[in-house]
Formats: sequence, C-alpha cells, structure tokens
Amino acid sequence: MAQQGGPARKARPRDRKVAQWSRDYVRLPGIPDEFIGADGQPRAVWSRYFDAFAALSADEIERRFAAADRHLRDAGVTYRAPGDAVDRAWPLSHVPLLIGESEWQQIAAGIAQRATLLEGVLQDIYGDGRLIADGALPAAAIAGSADYLRPMVGVKPPGGRYLHFYAADIGRGPDGQWWVLGDRTQAPSGAGYALENRLVLSRAFNDLYKSMNVERVASFFEAFRDSLRATADRDEPRIGLLTPGRFSETYFEHATLARYLGFLLVEGDDLAVADDRLHIRTVAGLKRIDVLLRRVDANSLDPLELDASSQLGVAGLIDVIRKSGVVVANMPGSGVLEARSLLGFLPPLARRLLGEDLKMPHIATWWCGQTAAREEVLDRLDEFVIEGAYGQSVPGFSHHGPVLPGELPPVVRDHLRDAIAARGLDYVAQEQVRLSTTPVWDDGKLAPRPFVLRVFAAATENGWAVMPGGFCRIADRLDSRAVSMGEGARAADVWVVADHAVAPSSLLPAVDSVRIRRITGVLPSRAADNLFWLGRYLERAEATLRLLRALSAPQRDPGKGPLHHAIEKIQRLLIAWGATSLGPRAQTAKIAADALQSPDEFGSALSLIRAAQRNASSLRERLSPDAWHVITQMEARLAVPVEGEEAVVQAADIALQELASFSGLSNENMNRAAGWRFLRIGRRVERAVNTARFARQFSCDGATAEDLDVLLTLVDSQITYRSRYLLAPLLAPVRDLAVLDPYNPRSVAFQVEELNDHIASLPALHEGGLIERPQRLAVSTLAKLTAAEAETIDASWLFGLEQDLLSLAEAVGAHYFPHGASAMRPEKLTGLA
Repeated sequence: MAQQGGPARKARPRDRKVAQWSRDYVRLPGIPDEFIGADGQPRAVWSRYFDAFAALSADEIERRFAAADRHLRDAGVTYRAPGDAVDRAWPLSHVPLLIGESEWQQIAAGIAQRATLLEGVLQDIYGDGRLIADGALPAAAIAGSADYLRPMVGVKPPGGRYLHFYAADIGRGPDGQWWVLGDRTQAPSGAGYALENRLVLSRAFNDLYKSMNVERVASFFEAFRDSLRATADRDEPRIGLLTPGRFSETYFEHATLARYLGFLLVEGDDLAVADDRLHIRTVAGLKRIDVLLRRVDANSLDPLELDASSQLGVAGLIDVIRKSGVVVANMPGSGVLEARSLLGFLPPLARRLLGEDLKMPHIATWWCGQTAAREEVLDRLDEFVIEGAYGQSVPGFSHHGPVLPGELPPVVRDHLRDAIAARGLDYVAQEQVRLSTTPVWDDGKLAPRPFVLRVFAAATENGWAVMPGGFCRIADRLDSRAVSMGEGARAADVWVVADHAVAPSSLLPAVDSVRIRRITGVLPSRAADNLFWLGRYLERAEATLRLLRALSAPQRDPGKGPLHHAIEKIQRLLIAWGATSLGPRAQTAKIAADALQSPDEFGSALSLIRAAQRNASSLRERLSPDAWHVITQMEARLAVPVEGEEAVVQAADIALQELASFSGLSNENMNRAAGWRFLRIGRRVERAVNTARFARQFSCDGATAEDLDVLLTLVDSQITYRSRYLLAPLLAPVRDLAVLDPYNPRSVAFQVEELNDHIASLPALHEGGLIERPQRLAVSTLAKLTAAEAETIDASWLFGLEQDLLSLAEAVGAHYFPHGASAMRPEKLTGLA
C-alpha cells in the first residue's frame, strides 16, 4: 500500500507476471485448489514462490526444467505401472506442491494420531480381541481380508510394535478440509521417490529452494533409521530391506532407500533360517540379520505357513518371528488395516482407544456387510462411489480403482446391485468427492490438476515422526477421483514452507559419535553373483565388438591387402558364439551389423549389453549413477539402427570407448572389497577365455601372417609387439605375447595372475586352512601357463586351457553363489556372525 500523500507504487514486471499467471490459472470456477484461497487470491506460500519464480526468464526456466529431466534420466529413475513389462521414465512435475507451516502442523497431528490409533487396533486384533468381543468391530470386517493372517494371532511383535512405518493418502475436499482417502500399513511405498523428487528439484532450483525455507526431510529418515536400530537386541544390528526384486513396480525406490539409509538390499533367496534366527547368505557364509524392513506383501513372506506358491519369501520366517529371532517392519498381518471395510468404525474406535475424536476425518464410508448400511447404499446407489472392501479393485470389475454406478450401463449397474445385495461384505460405498488441484506447468503456462498427497510417519522412541512433505501424485484429467502412477500421471515434490530460516540437516552423524572402521559390510551372494556376471557380459560384449571391427578392417584399410582366410575365421567365430546366424557367404557388412545390433542373437553386442544391464539393474544400490549411466547409454546407443559398414564400425568404436569408461569408473571409484573383486573376477575370467579362443583360431600351426596380425588386433597388442620385435608377426612371439606374457595386460597369463590374487583375497568357507577349489584351480592354471613354452603350444593345449578357465568360473559360482539344494551350504562354516 502507498504511503499517505505519496504516489502509488508502480507494479513491477514480475508482479504483473505473477498476476497474469494467477488470472490465467483461475479459469475454471468452482474447482477448489491449492493455489487459490477462499478469498480468490493466491495463497501466501504460492505468492512467495511465484514472486521468486517470476524473476527467472523463460529461457532460464526451461534450462532448469531440462536440468531436472536430465538428472532423472542420468540417475535412471524409473517405475512400472501395474501391468507394465518395461520401466518407464519417472514423470516429475517441475512445480512443487506447497503447504504452509501452520497448515502442515495440523496435517502432521492428524497423521500421528491416526498411526497411534491403528497401532492400538492391531495390538487388539492379534492380541486380546476385545474390540470384536465387545461388538466394537465386526469379525467379518477383519476376517474377510486376505491380509488378516491367522498364524500371527497371539504372536508378540519383536521390537514391541506392529507398525514401524505408516502412510496415509490424503486430499482436499470441496470445503478445503483435508480428508484421509486411504491407509497404507502393509509396506508403504513412495518415500524413496519423494526423496528423489526433493534431490532433483532442490538442485534445479537451488536458490529458490533455499529462499523458501523448505523443511528438510533428512531428519525424518534419520529418526526412522535410528528407531529400527533401537528395536534390535544388539548394539550394531544388521538391517535389511526385503524387496521382491528388480521386476517390482517400485524397485528403484527400494534401491534408493537401501543406499540412503545404509541397509542391505535383499531378496527372499538371499535369506535363510538357522538356529531360530534369520540370516543372509553372503560370500563369507551365513550372517545374522536383526531387522527386516519389508517391501514384500505379507502373504508372500513364508511359503511354509502362508502362500505356498510364493518365491519371494523365506521358509520358516513366521516361526522365527514367533521366537523373536528377527524384527520385521511392518509386522506380517498389519496390512489388514488397509481394508476399506474398517473405515466406518475408526471414529468410534478413536474415542474408545484414544479418548478423542479423529483430528483428520476420512471420506464417509458405508460397509455393505451391515444390513442398514447395505440398504441405504442400494437405495441411493447412483449417489455413491463403490470400492472393493478388501482389495484394489471392485469384485466383478477387472480394472483397479472405484466404480461410479451412475455412469455404468443399466445392465452392468443392475448386476452390481445384485452382487451387493447378495454379498455386501465385499463392497463399500463412499461419498463422491472431487479432489483439489495443484498447479502444473504445461506448454509454458500454469494449469490445475487434481492430486493426492501421501504422508509418511515413522515410529520412534519419542512417538510418531511425520515426514515434512510427502509423495504427491498428480492426475492428467480434471475429473479424476483417484490418482495412481499410471499413464499420464506425474509426481511432484512437496515443500513444507516455514516462516523462518530452516537449519540444514543430513543423515551424516557427528564425527565423535561414530566408531571408525575400515572393513566393509557383508556382500550378499546374489549381489556377488550379479557383479560376477556383469563383468562377464561386459567382457563378452567387448570381444564381440573387437571381432566385428576386425571383420571390417580390410575394407577400411586397403593397405592390409586381402584377408579372406582370416575373415572367414572371424565369421565362423561370430557364428559359433551366437553373435550372428548369417552364413559365411553373407556379405561382411550384414554380418557385422547383425553381430552388432541383432536383438534375436544372444551373442550380439546389443544382447550382451542388455544382459549386463539386467544384472546391473539388480545392483542399483551398489552402482554409482555414473556407472549406471554408462551402461544405459550404451544400450540406448546400440539399439538405434545404423546402416552401412562405416556406421557399424563407428558404433562399435563408441561402444568400446564406453566399455573402457565403465572399466575406469569401477577401477577408480569402487571400494576394494569383495564386490569389486567379483566384478573383476568376472571380467578377468571372461577375457582369459576369449583370448585363449582367439589364440586357438589365429595362432595354430600353419597360421599366416594375416592371421597373426588379426590376433594382435583382437588382443589390442599391436603396439606392444612392434615395440619389441622389428619384424612382421611371427608365430612364437605372437603366441607368447597373447597367451604366456605376464606383463601384457591383455594376455591369458596376466588374467590368471590377477584371478589368483582376487580369489586368494576372498573369504574362506571351510575350517582347517585347506586351499579351496576355486583357488586350487586358479593356482594350477597359473602353473600350467608359467611352465609352458610358446614353441610347444598347439590347438589342443589351448582348448584344454579354455576348459580349465571355464571350470574355474564354474567353481567360483558353485562356491560363492549357491542355488537350489546347495543353497544352505551343508559344509561347516567358520562361524555365524
């Protein structure tokens, strides 16, 4: 406002821009949203945001949006919608959802109260059962849920509680009131994606993020991690995050949380029960695991007592829980509280168990398992939204989500009416509520879109801690009544904006509170297996790329002269290991293109890189973003069709450079622990096998100078040979350089020496100090190479060397990556930790 007697302040350009955005945005009257308050003006937090946002030029805004998208792409942030067979890129909205501090305090209080109530309900359901006995809760509302686990009745939860992590989906109603749309007590997802959303936007808009005084989320995750540690019965517990595996819809999130919190990412096959305790299979034997944060549905946790067909769980886990051998968060059976059949009973239960009303109500819900409620629903069927009482879909309808009877064809609506009348306990009816909207940036302007906010709470020693922010899902249509991460939906970061400066927070503890250690954590056998095969697939891809490059060399370098005999050998070799199925009479250019990019040939460079990517996708918590980026970029580049021999060779050259980049990253950045060693073992053993095969093909008796020249090219030793011998390639020197020379980093002997060092550093699994089979084979192979002479090597000797190397690779796998009947390791171990 202008001072009295003075001129009115002129509107600044940014003020006019914010005002214009506001006018453009408010063009759909009657739709409640987050941006516009009851007075028709932007809410205070949004005014602050767009006042700062308006200071950025259009080019700067687009540059920062592009930077956010690039970070998501480089970090490989992905998800899968239900029914997807492949990963999708993470669809992040560039505009955050903003919530003021005072409003957030009310939300947090409501969520904490609700989590306390649900913990009390679980304690009763699986404990004394007073609520059902007194008629406060119908037995059918509980027993109808597949998530009610009878084997858990009477089991006292290790750690003292059922719920350790809780989430609620909330949204604004027509009156501006926040309402609970659903409870998530099974294995709430989204916290990892919320963390990634925060990392992306806070980097892209660093100055804006700091100026808005956004509450940090690190302290929430720290409190959650510390609370899980406190539930264990030893001072330095081992905590695992149980994932269904890389085909899970939210596997990226599991890897993100495991890496951020310092937990072991494990699958059911990684775990075993022994001595009434849960253990993880590692390359050093069985190691005790104290706490398990599960992201696997409870019914799949134990094939002995729950779903017998499950391959995601651990046989005997429920019995271990009974005997307090492991803390599981959340306890199996806690998912029963996600049943919508319970919603209508929570308000009176809050008064009974807590002595107070719910601070945050939920949508009015009628469970049709009760006669009066069912009759009311049938009388006013078209006025309700029908949901399944116990699952994500309505019985009789294939799609997930609610059904609006008023929009159904008469025949279908009548069928639904009859189904509710016949078996009402499977259905609930809820009032129709249109979701509030939040701004999104579309085509250079703001647009309103409905959203659902998932808020997370963690049980701590000081009560429930609520994450300041959450996971926001935004629909692509204005009439959405429920939002899931399907086609067209996007996610947004959630900024809780304080009225004061916010102190920075971090998961890093104080220096004087940590006992310094240099030994690394345990390496699960599955992770070691994937690292081993990641190395092997990458090395196989390199060998294929070198072969097809050598195949095209004569055409690109006429000075080399005709190499028809050598080319025929290269073609036969490519066919033998599955890089191409084209016959030797096919054009060289077509064979090279097939070996490079055929998706149908298991040995093509593209297929091998995709196999490596599959292994890498199961190691997301162990690979740096740079390493993951190299692999995904390689796959994306090779998948783009190329035409012409020059283009094929150029693509092969680029792929070889990218493989060298990955090798450099692993050598320079990976800790010299067991994981790095298994990656190197995989590469070394595969390179040794391939080099032996090359030598057998191109340095046999009768090999021509052209054959030997090709061999030197394939083992990247042309410069070394020329620096030692001022002669054309000769048989014995080439054999020695490629096979026996321990100083040549591409020779077989060099690889085997490295294998000996790596294998000798791996944990011993037997007592007694006897040399174990992998090391025994490595030592004998090295001795064979050390004693050999280049003049006496022949094809038979080289073939035997190949077989020795393959036996060594199999021995490493059998010893450290046990599967099937041998998975429990019947031999006596050096002790359980």
